[in-house]
Amino acid sequence: MDGISTATASPTVIGATPSSTGHGTFAFTPPGANWTPKPTPTLSSGMGNGAMESMNMEGNCRISMLWNWHTIDACFLSESWQVKSSGGFAALCLGVIMMVMLLEFLRGAAKSYDRHLIRQHVREIKNKHSSGDAADGALIAKGHPPLVPTPPCRPSVLQQLVRALFHTVQFALAYWIMLLAMYYNGYIIICIIIGAFLGSFVFQWEQLGYR
Repeated sequence: MDGISTATASPTVIGATPSSTGHGTFAFTPPGANWTPKPTPTLSSGMGNGAMESMNMEGNCRISMLWNWHTIDACFLSESWQVKSSGGFAALCLGVIMMVMLLEFLRGAAKSYDRHLIRQHVREIKNKHSSGDAADGALIAKGHPPLVPTPPCRPSVLQQLVRALFHTVQFALAYWIMLLAMYYNGYIIICIIIGAFLGSFVFQWEQLGYR
């Protein structure tokens, strides 16, 4: 069919980039043909790295914030305080019992010191009134000692310093015991209870009277 030219529709690629060739034709390169995917971090990989860092920080320490019965490799307060053997853990339990008993001893000693200060104060008041007048002497001769009013006892600076020292040592020791209990180790908590019982039995055994 002469004189009639047929037109062939060529497909149009949306977003394609034309490029000229040496023969006067155009070749279309689809977008993203040379695109290389980049790796994206995943949540699991990040968590894995964090877990590895946590293990590296803790080393071989077995630490749990839940109730546990850890013995070997258990750490308390620092990485340097790590139990390496059964004998070491037994020594730790014994030390905890002695520590709580020491706390009960300090409490009893503080109360005994306060009673000592009161007795000393009463003696001083009686000595001041020992040189009373003749009427008081007559009453004493008849077997009726005079009533001596006893004012409240206010410790001196040195005495209050000793009382404050007792309180400070008790506070520090009790806080140390509390930190050990926060590891929720069943053996340590049982040792704390045993130490409190033995300490109260030994050091709080005293005479009872009316105040």
